[in-house]
Amino acid sequence: MMATQDIIDTLAGIESGSALDAIRARRLQARENAQKSYLSLFEPIDAGDVSLAERAAVAAFVTGLHGESPVATFYRDKLAANADGARLLEAIDAEIARGRTSGPYGSYPAGPLSVENTAGLIYRASAASKSSLGTRLAAALEHAHLLVFRPRDAAAADMKALLGAGWSNTGIVTFSQLVAFLSFQVRVVSGLRTLAAASA
Repeated sequence: MMATQDIIDTLAGIESGSALDAIRARRLQARENAQKSYLSLFEPIDAGDVSLAERAAVAAFVTGLHGESPVATFYRDKLAANADGARLLEAIDAEIARGRTSGPYGSYPAGPLSVENTAGLIYRASAASKSSLGTRLAAALEHAHLLVFRPRDAAAADMKALLGAGWSNTGIVTFSQLVAFLSFQVRVVSGLRTLAAASA
């Protein structure tokens, strides 16, 4: 069986034997674990409570919020490859445009950190997109936006909203892990591409 190509290497344009390849090889366990995370989240043997289309849709949304990049393009293409991908992609693009902002922001509990409280966009999917995405996926996008831009505001009520939209506890954990991984992946790829450009 052929080994799957490392996704971060692919997205960062790292060639075997290059200087960046050598740099990544110094942290082999981190490199392998990042690849295992990608495979378990996006190419699972059993998708379970979160379908492959839902995973790709959330990924396209989250990476799109981070701006244009090879990572965002990769997940857009991944979503488009699904049977219902083109329809979903149109709605996802509309929601990325509505949800773009800068962060992080939100409020801390009363105390010394309250001086860092920052107001910002509280994103909700549009009614038009909800009809295309469905209640379940629209709720996932809203929660993903919360995790990306307002993590300090996450509360029990947000979990209840997801459960009410049809998500299971396992599904919520899975797509929360997915959002965290994507934020990590976007930053790693951006950093590696910056290093490559600086050394070119």
